[in-house]
Amino acid sequence: MALFRCEEMALYQLFLQSEAAYNCVGEMGEIGLVQFRDMNPDVNAFQRKFVNEVRRCEEMERKLRFIEKEVKKEAHINIPNNVPDLKQVPAAREMNELDNQLEKLENELRELLSNQEQLQKNFLELTELKQVLLRTSIFFQEGGGHFGAPGGTDPEYQIAPSEDPGASKLGVVAGVIKRELLGAFERVLWRVCRGNVFLKHADIEEPLTDPTTGDSLLKCVFIVFFQGEQLGNRVKKICEGFRATLYPCPEQTAERREMLKGVEARIADLQVVLDQTLSHRTRVLESAAANLPLWFVKVRKIKSIYHTLNLFQVSQKYLQVQCWIPITDIPKIQAALDKGTSDAGSSVPSVLSQVPTKEQPPTFNRTNKFTEGFQTIIDAYGVSSYREMNPMPFTVITFPFLFAVMFGDCGHGLIMALFAGLLIWKEKDIIAAKSKNEIFMMFFGGRYLIFLMGVFSIYTGILYNDLFSKSMNIFGSQWAIPQDVAKTLAGYSDNTDTVELDPKDSFKDKAPYPFGLDPIWQVADNKLDFLNSFKMKLSVILGVMHMLFGVVLSLLNHTYFRKPLNVIAEFIPQVLFLGGLFGYLVFMIIYKWFAFDYTNSASAPQLLITFTDMFMLSAPDDELYSGQYTVQVIILLVGVACVPWMLFVKPTVLYMRHRNPAATQRKTRDLSTGLTFKNLNNLAGDDGEGTEGLISNDELDRENGIGGDDHVISPDTHGAHSSNGNAPGAGGHGGGHGDDDEEFDFGQIMILQAIHTIEFCLGCISHTASYLRLWALSLAHAELSEVLWSMVMSIGLSYDSVFPGILILPPIFAAWAVLTLAILLLMEGLSAFLHALRLHWVEFQSKFYHGEGHLFTPFSFKHIVENPLED
Repeated sequence: MALFRCEEMALYQLFLQSEAAYNCVGEMGEIGLVQFRDMNPDVNAFQRKFVNEVRRCEEMERKLRFIEKEVKKEAHINIPNNVPDLKQVPAAREMNELDNQLEKLENELRELLSNQEQLQKNFLELTELKQVLLRTSIFFQEGGGHFGAPGGTDPEYQIAPSEDPGASKLGVVAGVIKRELLGAFERVLWRVCRGNVFLKHADIEEPLTDPTTGDSLLKCVFIVFFQGEQLGNRVKKICEGFRATLYPCPEQTAERREMLKGVEARIADLQVVLDQTLSHRTRVLESAAANLPLWFVKVRKIKSIYHTLNLFQVSQKYLQVQCWIPITDIPKIQAALDKGTSDAGSSVPSVLSQVPTKEQPPTFNRTNKFTEGFQTIIDAYGVSSYREMNPMPFTVITFPFLFAVMFGDCGHGLIMALFAGLLIWKEKDIIAAKSKNEIFMMFFGGRYLIFLMGVFSIYTGILYNDLFSKSMNIFGSQWAIPQDVAKTLAGYSDNTDTVELDPKDSFKDKAPYPFGLDPIWQVADNKLDFLNSFKMKLSVILGVMHMLFGVVLSLLNHTYFRKPLNVIAEFIPQVLFLGGLFGYLVFMIIYKWFAFDYTNSASAPQLLITFTDMFMLSAPDDELYSGQYTVQVIILLVGVACVPWMLFVKPTVLYMRHRNPAATQRKTRDLSTGLTFKNLNNLAGDDGEGTEGLISNDELDRENGIGGDDHVISPDTHGAHSSNGNAPGAGGHGGGHGDDDEEFDFGQIMILQAIHTIEFCLGCISHTASYLRLWALSLAHAELSEVLWSMVMSIGLSYDSVFPGILILPPIFAAWAVLTLAILLLMEGLSAFLHALRLHWVEFQSKFYHGEGHLFTPFSFKHIVENPLED
């Protein structure tokens, strides 16, 4: 029954010897079946026992991220995507070894990075100096050249020629500046110096590299001629303001040539050193990249172990903690504890002892890669209460089926199934690739759900006989045109004339189409009228059946939790109300299909009018069957009687139990005869024990008339036992919340019961109407598909000759395919998915599902390695 209900859980006290605690917790992280509770809720996170170890691990993570960042800077170095399967728990001593190794590697990389940056800075300066020497040589060789102002003919920038014979002895400032700053630099220079300077510049064609950021730099060489020391100081300050780099520029040609040779030699030597540095850094990063995934796994596992150990109560010789454990997995946990104790070399076994509690245990539903997507849909609405009926197994069928009712089309369903099938086929490669695309991974996570939706859509598409808005005539239509009608049609010249076929003469063999709708409806003018009626009735039938199934599941909850009062005061009137009123509507729909055919369809009554007359206590004009009025009155009276039945019976019984002195004595009886859990998630679902979390087994048996020891925790099973012994059985079905001394409040119970009664009665009406979305979405999808075919695809198929058709058809088909994928598969598919989701969450699950539990979150390395621990 674990498929239909969550696993039975038990609260255990775990005692670990100090020397073996690390290994034992590591082994439990490998199996991922234990949820630890914080035994130090009032202790600050920075004052816990193993906070220093956690900080060391965080520091190692920082070093690993730094190394990873440096590796990713090198495009040719790849980090392995596959996470190493490290089955062995990292030993505690490995933390020191790994910390030293990472410390050494980080220091080496930082030193290499610093040296490389300094070398590249020197290389940049020498390269700029070389460009300055080359360009200034050209400038000096242009002795008689034009040294005009930047403004051209603008009078503001015009410089009168100087007649001073000493004007030829000019001072020189040469350097390099960014190209984007050159224009502003030029204008500021001429305005501040009042036109008493000469400027020449030339672009450096090859882009330079910034040694700090690695970005490309576009610069140009400039040389400024000025006269006088004061003017020279102004020029230098302007260069400093624009962050221009100044370089020495000898005036003599021989000196410049000699300096250029020295600079080129230094550049060559520096290039050799820089290449060796880069080569060594690459080798170090390649070696680190190969080990990065393994190091990350080890560090995260060690950190998670110490983080978990901080939840323990620590003494000198042992550590203790409380934890939730699935009962069926206790042997695995004991084996893990034994292995951890053995690996630590300890002779003292770990001790597990079961703890009685009134708390509601966490909900643990086992899933696999197939059921995980469906369970996620259920948990998104609310995690099931402990041992409550889990709707996931039924959702595996009902969800894709209701989706397909709205999305029924063979072609669209086939595309969806092929897409999901491709994801299933390539799932191992996709998992290994670790894609960061959230939308794609969302589709990938629901690949089995999408595959079933596609398969069911193919099935309903066959039922609707719909393939891209076209019908398939597989078995041959059961309709035929009589000869006299055919002769009449042959005489018509207007193709728009419509002929009505009489089933008496045109229906072959008096039998329906073997499977699905007859293809003749594809060309019928009254196609929409027929499909409206058919799909609307089909939606009502499916909706009432779906809701009745939900009410039946509530019976399984009541019987499992031993609540006979809920069966009598809730389940029975709910079945009579829903099944009597709306089940009767379903009966009339099916009965009418079988009782009337083309021979007597003219006298068939309108079901909507008949159902309305039923509530008005009016006799039907045309009876479906004899005695219909009497049956309808009885059903209506039973339905009306169910309302006070649901409203008053349960609160009255609870009040009488509270007023009964014998019941009061039972509530105060000593609970020493054995204990059991009882699920008391809400007051309306209680059987009269108030909010008691623990009640005696004898009391439960006398109250409910049910015996048995399946859910009993005997006092002798509460003793401690070693991990080598057998684990005791789990107790109970759930935990209560509340106080034993809480007063009985009849008014509150009455209000809650009235709310539930009104919600159910009105919900039966609104929920039945809500299922009509199956009809509306199905018609909308079919009509959109038909519109796309008639307005797009039919254009390319309308040409009789081959030549224009073969040119027009490919783009027309491409447009039709894109619109089909975008509108009908993505938009309409998402719409149908959301409507199917609502039908399950509101209409179906509200009949039996409370969803007031909390998830079982075990300590597991699998989750921690893939998603780093968030403190």
